[in-house]
Amino acid sequence: MPANIEQLAIEKLRALSPQQQKEVLKFIESLQPATTQGKGLWAEIREIVSDVPEQVWEQMPEDGSLNVDHYLYGAPRR
Repeated sequence: MPANIEQLAIEKLRALSPQQQKEVLKFIESLQPATTQGKGLWAEIREIVSDVPEQVWEQMPEDGSLNVDHYLYGAPRR
């Protein structure tokens, strides 16, 4: 039996299929802070919203933050 957790994890990882190893790697990367992954929070947000078509942004209400209750629950606008 391995003397430490790292060695045990490596042995168990080697026993997995390549697809399972990719899933394990993805999980491990999700545990690391964003700064150690090379991206900050705003870089992640920019990457996510970059896939949104321009037409969708044009349809977004300009008063969304002010009237969030109106858009979510139908409350009267301010």
